[in-house]
Amino acid sequence: MIFIVDSGATKADWIALGEDGEQLFMTQTLGLSPEVLTKDVIIERLANNFEISKNSRKVKRLYFYGAGCGTERMRKFLKKIFKEFFPHAVPQVKEDTYAAIYSTTKIGKQGIVCILGTGSNCSYYDGHQMFQKVVSLGYIPMDDGSGNFFGRKLIRDYYYHKMPQDLANLFSGEYDLDPDVIKENLYKRPNPNTYLATFARFLIEHKDHPYCKGVIDKGFQQFVNNHIMQFELATKVPIHFVGSIAFYLKEELTAVIERNDLILGVIRQRPIEGLVEFHKETLAI
Repeated sequence: MIFIVDSGATKADWIALGEDGEQLFMTQTLGLSPEVLTKDVIIERLANNFEISKNSRKVKRLYFYGAGCGTERMRKFLKKIFKEFFPHAVPQVKEDTYAAIYSTTKIGKQGIVCILGTGSNCSYYDGHQMFQKVVSLGYIPMDDGSGNFFGRKLIRDYYYHKMPQDLANLFSGEYDLDPDVIKENLYKRPNPNTYLATFARFLIEHKDHPYCKGVIDKGFQQFVNNHIMQFELATKVPIHFVGSIAFYLKEELTAVIERNDLILGVIRQRPIEGLVEFHKETLAI
C-alpha cells in the first residue's frame, strides 16, 4: 500500500493506492504541522483515524507533503514518527510547496506556485527544481494574504474600532469575541494559526462589502509585492495558486493578478488529486 498525503495546518488529505496504482480509499485527519504539534498529538491524530490505523502495517511507501516541513529538522522529526507508526513504510517528507508544484505544473514547465490557505507561500519552479526567495518565519510575522493573515486583520480592526459598525455587529454575532476566549486560543491551545484562519470565512461570506473588498485587495496586493515580485521572471511565467483562500476568492485574486500584469495559471482548492496523477506518472506504479 502507498499513502500520498497533503497536509495543511488545518487538515490533511490522505489517499491510499494499491501497488498497481488503484485508489483504495481517501480519508482526512487534522493537520500534522510539526512546527506547532508535539509527537504525542501527531500520533493521536493518526491513531484516531480508523482507516489509517487499521492499515498502518500494510503501508510500504509514504509520500508526505506538509505545512511546517520546510526545514530538515522538522522533516526528520516527522519521519521518525512515521517510521514508528508505519513500521514497514519508507517515508518521504517534503514541505507542502512541493504538493502545490506537482499538482499544478508539469515537469519541464516553468511557473510560480503560490499557497494561499491557512498560511501562505510562494516558489519558483524551473521545470525541475524549486527556488524560494523568502524564508518563512511563520504565521506571526508573515503569511501575507492567508487565512490567518485575514483573520488577524479582522480581529484587530474589530478591537481597534476600525471595522464598520454594521459588519462589527454581524462579526460579534457569529464569533465568540470575548478577550479571554481569544487569548486562550492564541496562547494556550494548539494551532493558533488555524484558529485565526477560521475568521477568514466571515471575510469570504461578506466579500462584496466595501470594507471586505478593501481588506482582500490590500492583502492580495501585499502578497504580490512581498512574494511574487521577488522573482525576476514574475511577469513572464504563469502564476499558479493552491488553497482555500485562493479558491474562494478567485475573482478578487484574479483582479489583483491582472492589475499587476501577471499571467494567471491554475487555481486549485486542494492539490491531492493532482498529486496522485503526478506519482502515477513519475513512479510508474
